[in-house]
Amino acid sequence: MTSSARADLSRLLFDGRYEQTHQDLHELLLDPVFDPRQGLTMTEAGKLAYERSRAVHAALERPREILADPWRLFALAEWPSLLDVSVFSLLMVHYNLAFGTVVEHGARDDLKDLFDELDRLDSFSPYMATELGYGNNVAALRTEAVYDAATETFVLNTPDALAQKYMSYSGFQDIPKLAVVMARLKADGTDHGVFPFLVRISDGAGLCEGVHAAPCPEKPVQGLDNGLTWFDHVRVPRRNLLHGDMGRFDEKGVFRPAPGNRRKRFLRAMNRILPGRLCVSSAATGAGRAAVYIALRYAARRLTNAPGRNDLPVIEYRSHQLALFTALARTYAMTLLLNHAKREFTAAPRDGAPAELNHLVSITKALSTWEMTEVIAVCRERCGAQGIFSVNRIADYGSLLQGLVTAEGDNQVLLATTAGQIIAAGDDSEEPAAAPDPRGRSLGDPEFLLAALRHRERELLRAARAAMADDSRDRTYFEAWNDTVNGGLEMARARGVRTALECLTAAVDTARDGTARTALGLLAALYGLTEIRREAGWFLARGTLTADQVERLPQEADALCARIAPYADTLIDGFNLSPELLRAPIAAADYVTAFQQRTGAFGPAAARPAEGG
Repeated sequence: MTSSARADLSRLLFDGRYEQTHQDLHELLLDPVFDPRQGLTMTEAGKLAYERSRAVHAALERPREILADPWRLFALAEWPSLLDVSVFSLLMVHYNLAFGTVVEHGARDDLKDLFDELDRLDSFSPYMATELGYGNNVAALRTEAVYDAATETFVLNTPDALAQKYMSYSGFQDIPKLAVVMARLKADGTDHGVFPFLVRISDGAGLCEGVHAAPCPEKPVQGLDNGLTWFDHVRVPRRNLLHGDMGRFDEKGVFRPAPGNRRKRFLRAMNRILPGRLCVSSAATGAGRAAVYIALRYAARRLTNAPGRNDLPVIEYRSHQLALFTALARTYAMTLLLNHAKREFTAAPRDGAPAELNHLVSITKALSTWEMTEVIAVCRERCGAQGIFSVNRIADYGSLLQGLVTAEGDNQVLLATTAGQIIAAGDDSEEPAAAPDPRGRSLGDPEFLLAALRHRERELLRAARAAMADDSRDRTYFEAWNDTVNGGLEMARARGVRTALECLTAAVDTARDGTARTALGLLAALYGLTEIRREAGWFLARGTLTADQVERLPQEADALCARIAPYADTLIDGFNLSPELLRAPIAAADYVTAFQQRTGAFGPAAARPAEGG
């Protein structure tokens, strides 16, 4: 491997921002506070996550500064979860969702004391939006805040069991919590819709008066204090309403909502969800890269046998290569897709994201978390029994991804909503992508594969719009959508895949180092071929592939793996990871000794560390 290839791949993967945005976060993870600790109970592991979150906060600039630089926020989402998956949840809920909402809607002089309290992390800030009975329909939530003009307070109340706040962090009652609570604002007998409120949940000595909480069942790996939270006529000062530009109290003390409908005000109140989806994708792709890095390093050192040979690294088997190199290609594709979405987000106006950006971010979130879920599962399996142990990280990443696919919008619901919006837009400004002629085309040519994927996306969109517009039978709108939704989901996924391959081929074109360019070109071909194989029947039926090409798909994938193999180390070195950072024994050069040292189980004397080592 050449250092120029590594540097070029790092430049592309981190969008040229590694030194200025990521490097100090990388170095922070070398702090002993992130060293593995064995034998902890779930509660002890959860408390440790809070300790580590405080250490990250103390080492970096203040949250208000990080929020002012979205690239920095996305980097913060990516790194700490590599060593403690629970830290991601604590930091992103506090920094992005909760404190971000305060910065957006409550940066006022009369809230300066609470603003500074959260900025100093004197209190953690849970974000309480989701309710037990309204998980994917936050706009319908039932928690209410009724204004009492006589006392200039709101009375916060949970009207029934279904309205209990769900999954937010209220279990550790000895940790000060100042939550952002989404509640239905009612004043002068009028329901003004959902607004955010700052509510003190606990003060370090226990839950505050009128606040009740019960823990959720335990989750694998993550010992965080998720719970059910409900309010019994809790008095909240008027100033704690985070109304921003969504409303105000006039000189007579009457609440005046901003012009416009409730839906627009609700979306404004929830505007931290969009960057939150990019934070979720950042954590997912970071975990995917780490899993692939660990699995490939282990595969190059884990010995097996072969016909006529002994002590052969398992990565020499084409079956192992196909699984892990495909995972590598997917990880590169999702990282570059995410970089594209981040650039579009940071370039957009702050006063309202265009529909196209919402579509891109939502598709990126759903596709990247689904893809990385599969990548991590493959990497865990290909590490054998070693992949089961938390000390080797990959199993913990699997637990993280299980949460990410439902965070900031459940993937299936999010993608269906996005598909419906794309279909309803009826925007045919793009010329239909004609089916490429497959005759004489190479299955290893990314441009041909990209043309085929573009054609599939456009055909799925055309079919979905036709299905929605079909008036040959009497249907309600719901029935029409129900007949269309699965095709719409495939269309939205196809758009994400096509965009990811475009980003990967663009990286090939912009690579400066020849070795990096060659390696990326092979990855682009393998990623495109993998997606073509996924729907080979569809392409064959429409003449986009010939029967001979369909039969050759497995052989073409194997041939690409053989060509990628010499570049595997180069490609993972671009991740800027190391065994010292990840502290995963199977990523070490001598993984047997590393595993024995970590577990304290020493076999043969030769495997023992030197005295004092």
